[in-house]
Amino acid sequence: MKNQLLLSEESKLFDRQKLIAIALLFIAAVGLSFAAIFIKWSEIEISPNATVFNRLWIATVVLGFGNTLNFVYLKLSNRQLNLQSVEDRPYTKTVILLLLGLGFSYLGFQSLWAWSITQTSIGISTVLHNFTPIFTTLSAWIFFGQRFEEKFLIGMVITIVGIVFIGIGDIQIANGTTNKMLGDAAALLSAVFYAGYLLIIEQLRSKLSATKILMWSSLTGAILILPILIVTGEKIFPYSWNGWLAVICLAVISQVLGQGLVTYSLDKLSAGFVALFLLLDPVLTAIEAWIIFSERLSLLDWIAFVLVLLGIYLALSSKSSIQQE
Repeated sequence: MKNQLLLSEESKLFDRQKLIAIALLFIAAVGLSFAAIFIKWSEIEISPNATVFNRLWIATVVLGFGNTLNFVYLKLSNRQLNLQSVEDRPYTKTVILLLLGLGFSYLGFQSLWAWSITQTSIGISTVLHNFTPIFTTLSAWIFFGQRFEEKFLIGMVITIVGIVFIGIGDIQIANGTTNKMLGDAAALLSAVFYAGYLLIIEQLRSKLSATKILMWSSLTGAILILPILIVTGEKIFPYSWNGWLAVICLAVISQVLGQGLVTYSLDKLSAGFVALFLLLDPVLTAIEAWIIFSERLSLLDWIAFVLVLLGIYLALSSKSSIQQE
């Protein structure tokens, strides 16, 4: 009887933690849904690579400042309460290699996606970029031996069909130019890099805190992309207040808040489910464009939104949505 009560309490605690992780993941999706708008706004003044660089270095500064404040707070608390805080595990060779891979993956998906937006429409770029769940699920199965329930896979297929419906209007009216096809290919390749990014975070979450993972990945990405900007001679920084506002919003809202909460949620939820849940991104982007820019939403768009929500619900009700120990 006592064991049953303990199991019941543990189950309730786990459900509560999972609900909190999903709620935070939804907030992350809202923050990330503004990324395409901020990127387009920023690229009025600077190149895609410069946009990524500013996004990353600003995020690194914000996260570094936050980690410093947290460190000082914990030290002061320890002095007053004589408590020892839980520290991150040491930076082993494996952790360092994972962090380098994380920075490279993040830089790859951000640079490719930012460039693709300049070559093709935001709608098509966002749809192809959000094919990430396919690559995440396949990679988790091939490299980590993870198995996914049939309900999860059905939910993934339904959600991706919904995402395709959202961008089908753009696909029908787009011209098949070489630049457009290269932009489409870059957007699809960015999905592969993003899948790798999520899977690496999933491995790191048991070793480092969410803020430190994001800080190091942002710093690594900024360091890797800076030589490219110097060699190509591209303008690195915006020249107006509007340009600075765009990259600051991109860094704080989409990077620190959005990616930060994604990183945090990967401690409780599987990378496959997180990638699938983030398919809310184009749905939210379309709704924001409808509200802010009065862009028209067709009946097909609303049907697509329902399909996306249905697919996410099916995946959520599957055990495959839970982080595997």
